Amino acid sequence: MVFDLEMIKGVYTRMAERIEAARKVVNRPLTLTEKILYAHLDEGLAGKAYKKGVSYVDFNPDRVAMQDATAQMALLQFMQAGKEKVAVPSTVHCDHLIQAKVGAKEDLETAVITNREVYDFLASVSNKYGIGFWKPGAGIIHQVVLENYAFPGGMMIGTDSHTVNAGGLGMIAIGVGGADAVDVMAGMPWELKFPKLIGVKLTGKLSGWTSAKDVILKVAGILTVKGGTGAIVEYFGEGAQNISCTGKGTICNMGAEIGATTSIFGYDEKMAEYLRGTGRAEIANEADKIKDHLNGDPEVYANPEKYFDQVIEINLSELEPHINGPFSPDLATPVSKFAEAVKENGWPQKLEVGLIGSCTNSSYEDISRAASLAQQAIDKNLEVKSEYTVTPGSEQVRYTVERDGFLNVFEKIGGVVLANACGPCIGQWARHNADKGEKNSIMTSFNRNFAKRADGNPNTHAFVASPDMVTAFAIAGDLTFNPMRDHLINKDGEKVKLDEPMGIELPIKGFDVEDSGYQAPAEDGSSVEVSVDSSSERLQILTPFKAWDGEDYKGLKLLIKAKGKCTTDHISMAGPWLRFRGHLDNISNNMLIGAVNFYNEETNKVKNQVSEEYAPVPDTARAYKAAGFGSIVIGDENYGEGSSREHAAMEPRNLGVKVVLVRSFARIHETNLKKQGMLGLTFVNKEDYDKVREDDNIDILGLKSFAPGKQLTVVLNHADGMQEEFPVNHTYNENQIEWFKAGSALNLIKRQNK
Repeated sequence: MVFDLEMIKGVYTRMAERIEAARKVVNRPLTLTEKILYAHLDEGLAGKAYKKGVSYVDFNPDRVAMQDATAQMALLQFMQAGKEKVAVPSTVHCDHLIQAKVGAKEDLETAVITNREVYDFLASVSNKYGIGFWKPGAGIIHQVVLENYAFPGGMMIGTDSHTVNAGGLGMIAIGVGGADAVDVMAGMPWELKFPKLIGVKLTGKLSGWTSAKDVILKVAGILTVKGGTGAIVEYFGEGAQNISCTGKGTICNMGAEIGATTSIFGYDEKMAEYLRGTGRAEIANEADKIKDHLNGDPEVYANPEKYFDQVIEINLSELEPHINGPFSPDLATPVSKFAEAVKENGWPQKLEVGLIGSCTNSSYEDISRAASLAQQAIDKNLEVKSEYTVTPGSEQVRYTVERDGFLNVFEKIGGVVLANACGPCIGQWARHNADKGEKNSIMTSFNRNFAKRADGNPNTHAFVASPDMVTAFAIAGDLTFNPMRDHLINKDGEKVKLDEPMGIELPIKGFDVEDSGYQAPAEDGSSVEVSVDSSSERLQILTPFKAWDGEDYKGLKLLIKAKGKCTTDHISMAGPWLRFRGHLDNISNNMLIGAVNFYNEETNKVKNQVSEEYAPVPDTARAYKAAGFGSIVIGDENYGEGSSREHAAMEPRNLGVKVVLVRSFARIHETNLKKQGMLGLTFVNKEDYDKVREDDNIDILGLKSFAPGKQLTVVLNHADGMQEEFPVNHTYNENQIEWFKAGSALNLIKRQNK
């Protein structure tokens, strides 16, 4: 089935004229990124050139994708917008709420019972408003999107940071908060600061133990978790054309881990093969007609330094397999040096669990390569030393790899096949004994490995690698093992060596599936009822946030001064809290409970200035709110990195936080704060962070003349009667200032729709 073919044809019909207009105003050759961005301007034909990293631009994305955890809040907001139907093709995917515990069948059955209220809500609200609904078990959003919706040259936003996966099929796909999705579904333009451009030139060809995953693991090591912030990463070169479409998806997927707005590859034969292999030959045929528009201009790739803000070159023929971690996805170590790093750092040498799959690495190619190693373990009479799990990315992939015998191979080595869902990758893993907090090591083919993310245990050292490496290390059970060099002793006492993995990009017999899990919406949803029980602990109809009262903020209580890394996982944890994603007040009880308090080096323990006692962060915020005080959060560098979850912005707003003042923001989180009517500010002088004291009352001055580019002033009122003041920066434009004044972007939309 080909979804939205006429919409795609329309995008392609407009492309040539829009690119030509852009080329005239920019007055130079264009990168692929620029072609797609200028082709999706809300204004239509470009009338001026936009400045990278400076200009705020309105775009018209072609579609919206939402996963079940974030879709709840997004659709609860959309219900308030007064629209009868979504303005662009949109989908909901039930992939986050399924906990991995026993195995696919049992876990899915449990999830359907446990989450029935949420699934029924999502199914009915999707049916009412013209949204495609993918049932529990259908697959992980990003794999399903790649198989069914992504198309070269398109633009999509999604309420998950790994929406960027679709860049593997030549699409500008960007993770956003639910409020952004609501804007687009309501027919409003979507705003983005025009990104900077990072070019990655790939030469040579992958071979042997090295896979596409190693490309992004290498790039993460080069750029770090914030090196891509505010930029789109564009891959090009002969090496790029040699990588499979799903391999490209893997690389783009983990672009979220370097803070990139998104990543993209140009249209090539590998993409055409994948489109045809997934039943979308019509799209490949249309793309072939305009393939020059679906790549950067030749002059760009001939002299990339002239057109990109930064250029990285990687020779795939020389690239080694990498293992990244622990605790950060950018700590990159080539396999040849990994054993030494394990010993030097005292990382637990025994590998307890190897986990493959996820939205990052669950393609047919990934599974077939891993299965080739599992089959070697059987053939060479090796005992698999670690626990081993497999998470298929979609029911189509699962059904096909089962048909072709790969799942049976995994089961023969003791592997457990989990549901087609996010599972352990997002903390939805009921891992036995994790609550004991023991120091241990796991290795995954996932994308993130922050402390406590997978199993809630802060002492779990999680390493990220390709499915091939994970499988080989799981067979050995030892992190000092190098599969490219070392031998293993089999059950007969014989010395054996693993051969290079062998994989197949696309199934020889084609993909197959009995039930994809898709539910089309009603043609006319006007009679569909969407009910939310007022006594529900999981769903809550939203109450609009109050508009700004027109005054400066005075006497804000310091809620917490967060020290060091403070990701969206620290601000609004996933795992067991996912069940409250549709109930703002209940999920607010996890607000900032993972952030480290600068003053006592502890989590979830801050000083309540009213009671003079130490208490949990949410309790303290509620106490301030009840007493009529606003509060402020102080943060460090790259505050809010990680997931796109808007709850990390909505919870503070709900509990009375007025301002978040940090050394620097992650892009999505800063936007989410703005959407909810909050002030997101940054220190002009980063050392001013050190001036903030635990018992400060804080004023924000200059709001009455709040304007783009105009600094505000912070006044610290210390308990000893002394005052300090300093300027702070913001990135609000005129439209975003209107969000602030209205109390939220949604409030402004509702006002405009009246």
